[in-house]
Amino acid sequence: MDSFSSKIKKELSNINNLSNKALVKAELDGYLLTISSNKFITENQYNINRFSKLLNNCNENNYKIEMQGKNFCITYPKGKIKIEDKERGEEENKALVRGAFMSSGSVTNPKNKYHLEIVFDKEENAKFIQDVLVKENIDAKILKREKNFILYIKDGENISKFLAFIGANKSVLQFEDERVIRDMRNQVNRLVNCETANLNKTILSAVKQIENIKLIKKRKKFDKLTPKEQELAQIRLENPDASLSELGKLLKEPISKSGVNHRLEGINNLAEELRNMSK
Repeated sequence: MDSFSSKIKKELSNINNLSNKALVKAELDGYLLTISSNKFITENQYNINRFSKLLNNCNENNYKIEMQGKNFCITYPKGKIKIEDKERGEEENKALVRGAFMSSGSVTNPKNKYHLEIVFDKEENAKFIQDVLVKENIDAKILKREKNFILYIKDGENISKFLAFIGANKSVLQFEDERVIRDMRNQVNRLVNCETANLNKTILSAVKQIENIKLIKKRKKFDKLTPKEQELAQIRLENPDASLSELGKLLKEPISKSGVNHRLEGINNLAEELRNMSK
């Protein structure tokens, strides 16, 4: 299991609400919505302990816990525990969704990407939880993956709202910290990529301009340029790394970037004419 998911579930397993029978039943219902058999299997001891405590508080003591490889497995009477289909209050809804997440939910570490999902074997159960989330303005979608139905969230803000809703307050803070760092890193990368693209474009343009000026000089047609174009051409050769704005400031009579572009256009046009003549 993803370590970030494990931390969330460990936090949730320590929520102290076992004295409230309504919340205990709602959380147990959440677990059961994702379980297709009479067995709940998990690799975490704290999760199996949480499930057994819920059973005990619902007066269901006829269950067995055993190891299956590295996993904990709890077996309970099939069909004896019924999910109550009733109108719940907000706290019961929180417990319900929390149980579903504890049973088969996971969250990818936000350092890598934003993705939360809960796996159901029945579409109607996935939609049941989805409807609860909709009431809380949490956007979750459902897709079919092989034989299962996946309720998932791919938006950072909605994942944060989901975690807060189910009571994972410490995990929300960690998620938000990682989210801020990741979003800032992405923004910096976008700016760097943009700057790099602009720099590459500037360099390629300068190389092309210098090639054109050298061609004109090689063909001994430099005098065909206007005096102002000749001045700019010479400054470009002497300052290959300068931007257009910088070139404009180096002229005897400084001009704007658009003015430099206009003179370069004359230089480039002459160079193209000379190339066409040699074809």
